[in-house]
Amino acid sequence: MNQDSMEMLLKRIVDFRKKDYEKNKELFYKLKEKQIPHTLFISCSDSRIDPNMITGSLPGELFTVRNIGNIVPPYREADNYASVASAIEYAVLTLGVKNIIVCGHSNCGGCAASLKPEESLNEFPHIKKWLNLIHEVRDRVIKDTADDHAKRHRLMEQANVVEQLKNLLSYPYVNERVKNGKLNISGWYYIIDTGEIFIYDKNTGEFRLAN
Repeated sequence: MNQDSMEMLLKRIVDFRKKDYEKNKELFYKLKEKQIPHTLFISCSDSRIDPNMITGSLPGELFTVRNIGNIVPPYREADNYASVASAIEYAVLTLGVKNIIVCGHSNCGGCAASLKPEESLNEFPHIKKWLNLIHEVRDRVIKDTADDHAKRHRLMEQANVVEQLKNLLSYPYVNERVKNGKLNISGWYYIIDTGEIFIYDKNTGEFRLAN
C-alpha cells in the first residue's frame, strides 16, 4: 500500500468515528458486550466482495468467514484447517446462528487458479495446498466442459459453492441442526459487474436469480 492509500484510510477512520459511529452510537453501545449474529456468511477474500454491502446488513448481524475460494474444508480435514473449522464451530455451537450462507462470485481468482496446471502454483505452496481441497470438483467440471472452455470458469465457480454446501453437512452439529429445522444453509453466486445474486435451488440443481 502506498502512502497516499494509507493516508486515505487514516482519514476514513476519523470520518467513521465522527459520522457513521455518531449516527449509529446506540447500536454500537448495544454491541459492546456481546454479539448475536443471525447468519454465518462464508465468502471469498476477494476485495470486490463486501458481505455487509450486498446484504444491507448492519454490524452485529453477520459472522463472517473469508478465504480464497470461499472453501469449507470437509469435517475429516477440520484438524488440518482449524481456522475455518473453528469459526464454523463457534458460529453454530456458541453463537447459535440460524443461517449459513456460502457466497461464491464471478471472476474468482481462486477458482481460476484451480483450473490451471498444478505446477503453475509451485511458487505459492500455501495456496496450492489450500486449492487441493477443490480438486475433485475441478476435475468434474473439466470433464463436463471438455469442449467449452468459455463455460468452464462460471461452472467451476458455481459448482464450488454447491461442493461447500455438501462439506458443511459433513459437520455433525451442522447436519443435525439442518435436519431438525434449526439451521438453514444456502448457496449464493454473486455477479460483480451486475450486482445480481443467484441462489442455489437444491431441488432443481440450478442457481436462480433472487428477485
